[in-house]
Amino acid sequence: MSDDAAAERFAEVLKLAFVDDLGVRAIARRLRMSRKTVRRILDRERRKQGPQPATPRQTLLGPYDGAIRQMLSDTPELRAPAVLERLRPLGYRGGVTILRDRLSQLRPHAEREPFLTLDFAPGAAVQVDWADFGFALPGCPRRVSAFVMAQCYSRMLYLEFVLSQAMGSFLRCMERGLHFFGGSTKVDIFDNMKTVVISHTPAATVFNQRFLEYARTRHFGVVACNVARGNEKGRVERPIGFVRERFWPGCRPADLMDLNVKATAWRDTFANNRVHEVTGKVPALVFENEERRLLRPVGEAPFTTDDVESAGVTKSFRVRFDRNLYSVPPQLVGQTILVRANDDAVAIFLGPKQVAVHRRSWDIGQDIEHPAHREAALAKKPRAAVGVLPLGLTGLGDIGVNYFKVLAAGTRSVHREIVRLTFLVELFGTSATTTAVDEVMRTGHVGAEYVEYVLRHKRGLVPQAQPLRLGDPALDDISFSEPDLARYDRIAERTRDPGKPPGVERPVDEGGTP
Repeated sequence: MSDDAAAERFAEVLKLAFVDDLGVRAIARRLRMSRKTVRRILDRERRKQGPQPATPRQTLLGPYDGAIRQMLSDTPELRAPAVLERLRPLGYRGGVTILRDRLSQLRPHAEREPFLTLDFAPGAAVQVDWADFGFALPGCPRRVSAFVMAQCYSRMLYLEFVLSQAMGSFLRCMERGLHFFGGSTKVDIFDNMKTVVISHTPAATVFNQRFLEYARTRHFGVVACNVARGNEKGRVERPIGFVRERFWPGCRPADLMDLNVKATAWRDTFANNRVHEVTGKVPALVFENEERRLLRPVGEAPFTTDDVESAGVTKSFRVRFDRNLYSVPPQLVGQTILVRANDDAVAIFLGPKQVAVHRRSWDIGQDIEHPAHREAALAKKPRAAVGVLPLGLTGLGDIGVNYFKVLAAGTRSVHREIVRLTFLVELFGTSATTTAVDEVMRTGHVGAEYVEYVLRHKRGLVPQAQPLRLGDPALDDISFSEPDLARYDRIAERTRDPGKPPGVERPVDEGGTP
């Protein structure tokens, strides 16, 4: 092939590739050339021309770029879904994914804030926080929370698991934590938990007054971290992460006590005796030799750490506390009472007087009732006494209990039934009346008239009244000996006429003299 012919074929390959936009396979087929030859010609030409700038690809979002920039200028915090809603009326037909990518390019990025390393002197501060571990106990409907206290200097750790973050539970954890360390630091640093901080603004911090009172009693100051500033309490945040990574995986507690037994063993044998990754020292040794002696004494002044709430007594003589119901004496219905509870017991007060006490339930939706409160309510409302037989009918036993249980569900007068059944017991006896009541119930009925019909007509029993019982042993136990009637025979012998045969009486005059 001549040079002119080769040059012509070379030019034809370039024309078909860059002008007609044909592929390698189509060019080779049209010019009856090898595909390798076509690729070699094209590669040689591309190397001569060098890299070409890529033509920007037009996207569905391109026409709306100006509108997006304006939206971010007016409201920088707008998220992709909100921007998408504003672009739809303008004709945008694309999805949220490319919109989210474009927003990440256009949104101004805040300058990364530098953080200072905080240094604490021995005994200067302790940091306190909660950690949520979810529904971790089998059969327990409450979330498990870890209470964590960490000494800022020695990194000595206190850990405890509880089922509530309420004020009373929080104060009891604080008490146990302070006694674990053997004293208090100058200040305690807290997150913005409601039991410590009511509100926190740049202008002022409003603390919970009850907790401030507790802090004064235990001789420590209170410092609250700024909002969303986890770096200000890193000495307790890192131990919480340490608990999640080292203790929690594989922990399968049976109940709360089992969980705290395992946590205490792990805390005292490993967490506080390891070489700390930041200080390079053992927290327990640093605390014992450098920090413990600088802590302030806890003090012996008493402080009530109970959960305290006021509540009203419902018509069912119950008070609601911590998602459960507790009974009180029925005469307190409508009253406002005070509930005081610790980890074990719930005590209920009317003024200064304690009116009820129950074992605390850590379940949800439970109804805890004292038997004495139910008995007092039944005494006030006899129709409700389906499980208690009236005096005089106690001999009917379980059959009588079932009879009155069914009777109470109907419209009959309970009082009238008691009177009539008591009368039947006196006439026919307890045993016969009991079997008659049972026979009537087997026919699907209740009613004293049915019982009387069985006794009188079906069984043909004759009333045999029992001796009257007055209820006074001094009178009921009186007994008399059988009188001797022979004395009357002797009197009759002396007054009979000797001339008349026995059995014939002497005549008497109108005055009654023989």
